[in-house]
Amino acid sequence: MEENLGQDSTPSSGQFDKSRVLNVRPLRCINPIFSSPNASSSAIPQVAAPFVCVSPTGPFPPGLTPIYPFYGLQETPCDAPNQAEPFGYSPPISNAVPLNAFQTPSYSTPGTCKRNTRKQFVGGAAGEDEDGYDDERPKKKSQRKSRGRQESTLVSTEVDLDTIVENILASSNIMSFDSVRDADGDKESVGYALLIYDSLRRKITQIEEAKVLTPGFARRPDLKAGTVLLNKGIRTNVKKRIGAVPGVEVGDIFFFRMELCLVGLHAPSMAGIDYIGVKTSQEEEPLAVSIVSSGGYEDNVEDGDVLIYSGQGGNINSRDKEVMDQKLERGNLALDKSSRRGNEIRVIRGIKDLANPTGKIYVYDGLYKIEESWTEKGKSGCNVFKHKLIRIPGQPEAFMMWKSIMQWREGTASRTGLILPDLTSGVESIPVSLVNDVDDEKWPAHFTYSCSIKYPESINSLENYAGCTCQGGCLPNNPKCLCTQRNRGSLPYILNGVIVSQKSLIYECGSSCKCPRTCRNRVSQGGLKVRFEVFKTKDKGWALRSWDPIRGGAFICEYAGVVLDISKVEENKICEDEYIFDATRTYQPVGILAGDSNETPKIPFPLLISAKGDGNVARFMNHSCSPNVFWQPVVRESNKEFRVHVVFHAIRHIPPMTELTYNYGVVPPEKTEQMKKKCNCESPKCGGYFY
Repeated sequence: MEENLGQDSTPSSGQFDKSRVLNVRPLRCINPIFSSPNASSSAIPQVAAPFVCVSPTGPFPPGLTPIYPFYGLQETPCDAPNQAEPFGYSPPISNAVPLNAFQTPSYSTPGTCKRNTRKQFVGGAAGEDEDGYDDERPKKKSQRKSRGRQESTLVSTEVDLDTIVENILASSNIMSFDSVRDADGDKESVGYALLIYDSLRRKITQIEEAKVLTPGFARRPDLKAGTVLLNKGIRTNVKKRIGAVPGVEVGDIFFFRMELCLVGLHAPSMAGIDYIGVKTSQEEEPLAVSIVSSGGYEDNVEDGDVLIYSGQGGNINSRDKEVMDQKLERGNLALDKSSRRGNEIRVIRGIKDLANPTGKIYVYDGLYKIEESWTEKGKSGCNVFKHKLIRIPGQPEAFMMWKSIMQWREGTASRTGLILPDLTSGVESIPVSLVNDVDDEKWPAHFTYSCSIKYPESINSLENYAGCTCQGGCLPNNPKCLCTQRNRGSLPYILNGVIVSQKSLIYECGSSCKCPRTCRNRVSQGGLKVRFEVFKTKDKGWALRSWDPIRGGAFICEYAGVVLDISKVEENKICEDEYIFDATRTYQPVGILAGDSNETPKIPFPLLISAKGDGNVARFMNHSCSPNVFWQPVVRESNKEFRVHVVFHAIRHIPPMTELTYNYGVVPPEKTEQMKKKCNCESPKCGGYFY
């Protein structure tokens, strides 16, 4: 609507001036809140990739009906041993949560086969959602009916997101903020943009989970966070390009389509085909630069180096819409031109998220070229464009690694170098493999596997507290919850078990609390939640990595071992113990994961944990000057006493088979020479030594 109707928008009965004509445009024709800064030489019209339109809240015009689907996740018991999903965290949801979706009217009779003349909607270069949504909630058919419209979401006016994002930026100590705005990025700027996005998304999620959900209102923190950052220009690789994207590596993973947009890997946040216009000798033509394949169409993704990609449009998988032939326009035309020109195309594969059955994980699988294109009758009986893409040789493994891991799980393929299928001997419900494919060493130094911390009687515990009375589980909007009060008024974890930000100290529920073991405030108490393997490295001894992808902020493990009485420990024994966690060292906050006050871990008493004789997988995590894991002190009650535990969370999304590392911290200057060791982390920021 081009004018502000004000009070005239709801005329009283009998006062409506029928001679008045309002200048009204359809919602899909209104300009987005922000225009795309993407620079391109193309004269071909293309809707800006970033999008956000006003979400309709009523009154609804004829033919539009609000639908309120509900969702819930299955409860996962948090007994030790753990009973979790293959990876991720599955907390309980006590009440169903309504999500908004709007049913579009049917304009013609379904089942007929004719040319697709549907107009492009605001939301992507190719105009159609190739694979639906990528948030943390299930998708129902009624929600998929108007995918192009449903993504129209505004940042809530109830929350001052500008203040939140400025606090997040102020707490960052990674790099200069302005460098993210450069047209060409690098690994650092890409990582910085993704960390800011994920930190803001988690914070928005925490705020919205504490609200009473209004019917018809969708919680889309992924879109809201993306909107704020795009409006502020916090993105990198703004200019579209053919070929590799600086700072994005083959095998990188993403949990949200907005992340692809922020780093310049795939600009449309809904459409499956991204393209640019390229000048030829006579005219300009579109060329595809990237595609997302995640099951929305009739793709064949069985072969790791070959992808049969279907064109877009035609509603070929819809039971509720008119089925049509796909039309050679926009993204389909771009793929056709790329087939003739033979240019490189980035391929992002969407893989089912085992921790969230309705979600996807997007894996950048590298560069492909179209070898062949044709048209065939699809399952619907209408014409579908098909393209055979071949992966360019010499690239690191990505999708094929995922396929190999699945075969290891199913037992259809053997893990090379496997020594033991489970070095925990059943202590953990999820096995931990022991692998060595670099030399002849068969076993790390002898230790007893233990999944908990052991305090000697001589160590004083913290002050005792009464447990909470939240019998159904702690909720973020319950001001009477004692555990929420101890965490300064907000629960430290969002619903999927991801930590919101690094804190000086976190209080989890304990044995005296009335809440069940599936309570969201017991994240670190369920044992391992991903499939780990301890493996031998070439120059760093034994190390730790995961078969499963790990979401940024997700729980990794606890540091198990024996707490040492620091007053009785000789200085030289500490130096000789290679499996010790020293909380008395100086630790810097983990960039934007720090809280609003730039908090650092703060334990109320000196804490040393030795895992030399008793320990778990945490003892195998090596030091890195650019770590992907951070530690967080957690206090929880057991047997009427509060104990401090050291737990680890992911700083950012971690692909499978990536070594897990954290920063060992800094010792006082007088001890540096005594404890100095050569660092082999190979990070660009490596200081050469650690202590």
